[in-house]
Parts: sequence; structure tokens; C-alpha cells
Amino acid sequence: MVKRIGVLTSGGDAPGMNAAVRAVVRKAIFHNVEVYGVIGGYAGLINGNFKKLEVGSVGDIIHRGGTFLFSARCEEFKTKEGQQKGIEQLKKHGIDGLVVIGGDGSYMGAKALTEQGYPCVGVPGTIDNDIPGTELTIGFDTALNTVIDAIDKIRDTATSHERTFIVEVMGRNAGDIALWAGLAGGAETILIPEEGFHIEEVVDRLKKGSERGKKHSIIIVAEGVSSGVEIGRQIEEHTGFDTRVSVLGHMQRGGSPTAADRVLASRLGAYAVELLVEGKGGRAVGIEKNQLVDYDIIEALSRKHTIDKNLYRLSKELSI
Repeated sequence: MVKRIGVLTSGGDAPGMNAAVRAVVRKAIFHNVEVYGVIGGYAGLINGNFKKLEVGSVGDIIHRGGTFLFSARCEEFKTKEGQQKGIEQLKKHGIDGLVVIGGDGSYMGAKALTEQGYPCVGVPGTIDNDIPGTELTIGFDTALNTVIDAIDKIRDTATSHERTFIVEVMGRNAGDIALWAGLAGGAETILIPEEGFHIEEVVDRLKKGSERGKKHSIIIVAEGVSSGVEIGRQIEEHTGFDTRVSVLGHMQRGGSPTAADRVLASRLGAYAVELLVEGKGGRAVGIEKNQLVDYDIIEALSRKHTIDKNLYRLSKELSI
């Protein structure tokens, strides 16, 4: 019987992580299971930096961005020795299972613990939306709305000054933020790593728009493709158009989570606890067709994230 579980957040922070921790704590207490927060991700796990969490410990955090458990990348935990130190700390504190909230790097840590026989459940918390086995990750919707808000503001000034703006967004090697924000923001061109691009095609679209009287354009560039500055330089070189670049950067990871992210985080965090209470470790949770799903975490990491090609095709059709 599971009597005590741990929860940690790892990797890049994402809006909604606090809501997920809140759900883990309160769902566990509802089932009469004690919860310990691991402070500082896998580094905190190795160092035994644990704190018992009560119902009140997670009060007034559902609306806060970031993670009150803090997060850090930990090279030591990538080694067998580091992983063994973490397991020893978990056993020392009598923790029967661990909920790991984070992206693919965090999942790799949970996978390593799973392979050594320690029950973990992964909860997808990353703005990149690049975790296989779930249609949405915690933080993606908030980051998306942050980007759209920026695009709307940039379009105002692009219109006023008749300029071409290149907006660089996050996403690492995934193009979801760029694709969804570009479609929602009415961008003329969207560059994502999954599809690649030729600068000549971008230039041709800009020139055709100019010929029909278009005075400004918005181009969205995913960071996994190239830097916005480099794309802007090439466009100016080929066209002579007045070009400006905005790199949105880490503002995309901050801010109060949207209602959608709060609900998603609450559902996934609670479901992770249900699995551990039922004695199911080595799992990862997700959402598909608005239904909660879980799958083998080792199998999950063997899959590849893909974009919605229909969405990409639609974005090109609507930006003619």
C-alpha cells in the first residue's frame, strides 16, 4: 500500500506547474497519502532536499506561474551513481512513488528510475508541447496566448510603419508554438523545424504580397529553425524591405496560467496520484480527445513528436 509519495518539477518551468503540484498534493491527501515536495528538481532529490506538504502548503498557488518547488537541470542525475543517490534518498524518507512534472529531459530521469525498479509517473509540463502520447502539455496554452498577444501588438506597429517583422518564438526542436501562434495571429509565413524552408520561397511570398499592395508582413520563426536575426538579415538582403526582429524569449515561460492550463494541470496531476495509489508505476499521463490516458514511460520516450500537418497546410492556405 502506498503511504507516502514525492513530487518534483524539473527542467524549464511552465505556467501550470504549480496547479499540477497542488492537484498532486490534495488528491494524495484525499486518499490519506502523505506528500513530500522535492525542492530543486533532481538536484534536490540527490541532496535529500524534501519538504512535507499539507493542504495549506499549496493554497493560493493555482494562479501563479513558475514552480514554487523550484527547478534545476542536474548533470549528476544523468549518471547511474547520481540516480542511485536519488533512490537512496527516496528510500530514506520512506517515499513509495514519485510524480515527475516536466518535459522530455525530466521524463528521461523518471525513465531511469523506472528501469531501476522505482515507481514513477511522468506529468507533461513544458511550453513546447513536444511530449509524445499527449495532445497538449501543461503550459503550452499560456505560452501560446502570450505569443499571440505579442503578435497583435507587433502587427499594430508593423502596419503603422509599413514594415516586415520577424518574430522568433520558443519551442526547441518542435514547431507547435510557432504554428499555432502563427495561425491564430494571422502570420503571413510560419517557419518550423518539422517542415524546413527555403529563403527564396519566403522572399517570393513577400514580393507577391508587395505587388498586390501589401505594406507589412509578420513572419514567425521557431527557434529550432534559425535565429530571427539571421532570417531578418537574409530577407533584407534579398528584398530591401524595412525589416525588424523581435525575439520573445523567456517571457513565453512566465505569467499566470490560463484557465485551460489550470484545468489540464489539475486533471493530469490528480490522475498521476490515482495511478500510484493503484500500484501503477513507470507510467506517463496525457490527454487525448479530452480523455485522460496513461502509457509506459519507456515506450513513450521511444516515440517521436509530430506536428499537425493539416494545421500547417491550413496556415499556408489562409496566408495567401
